[in-house]
Amino acid sequence: MKILCLGHLTYDITMPVINFPIENTKTKITSKNEGVGGPAAIAAFLLAKWGLDVSMSGLIGNDHYGNVIKKELSLNRINTDYLKMSDNYETSMSVNISNNENGSRTLIVYDKKNEEMPEIDPDFIPDIILIDGHDYEASKNILKKYPKAISVIDAGKEKKEILDLCKMTNYVVCSKSFAESVSEMKIDYNNKHTLVDVYKKLENLFKNRVVITLEEKGCLYRVDNKIKLMPSIKVKAIDTVGAGDIFHGAFVYGLANEFDLEKTLKYSNIAGCLSVTKIGNYDSIPSLKEVEDIYEEIG
Repeated sequence: MKILCLGHLTYDITMPVINFPIENTKTKITSKNEGVGGPAAIAAFLLAKWGLDVSMSGLIGNDHYGNVIKKELSLNRINTDYLKMSDNYETSMSVNISNNENGSRTLIVYDKKNEEMPEIDPDFIPDIILIDGHDYEASKNILKKYPKAISVIDAGKEKKEILDLCKMTNYVVCSKSFAESVSEMKIDYNNKHTLVDVYKKLENLFKNRVVITLEEKGCLYRVDNKIKLMPSIKVKAIDTVGAGDIFHGAFVYGLANEFDLEKTLKYSNIAGCLSVTKIGNYDSIPSLKEVEDIYEEIG
């Protein structure tokens, strides 16, 4: 089973604090976490860590952080043959201020985006393609090139290009904010009809299988012609960076192993929840055994 992840690559620095800094003051920290970031990239790290054959495609600069990203991917057994390194592009960066008291995060992103990812031509046929919507033309071309591949999009922002890609994929796995924005409706957890209405609006628009992630509330999905809410497991969150990306990685793992949808989503929920108990993005990816042990407990 060969998996291709295509999307945005960044170099992330996470700085944990107890209380969010006040403007015009100094905050000292005694630890930090840094490494590769980006939705598709974090999913690729999980898939490689869990033993699958995964390739990563995306645009990076031929600069210090670009070379660090490529090296880290390679060291983690991710094929980097389809990365595009450009002398004219500066690798994206983000600084995450992570509030360990309540698990919230504040991101400062540096992304000049002055060059587009070119079309790629893999020397293998991917069984599964995961895209995050950041590289529209490259993503559109790869989906058209391999129509028999199982395709998944991590949909986070309502943009025309992302909406177009959603209509081309088999699975749209999106955030609550994306679902509300696209449907032009608000989810009220005290009114189950709002959950159903938002879900149906996306389903009717994209004509494929939809999963809506609801953070600590779990995820919304359809199985056996019923729209269901799968709750999250209860954890103490200290850093939520990368949780959604890890959810997507575990979702692809389930597809690769031909799990049914509910087992796939249980793995995804567990992986995402465990990740918020640790600092960092790919450093917070749980082991497959950790996820399997909790899955066996909860059934």
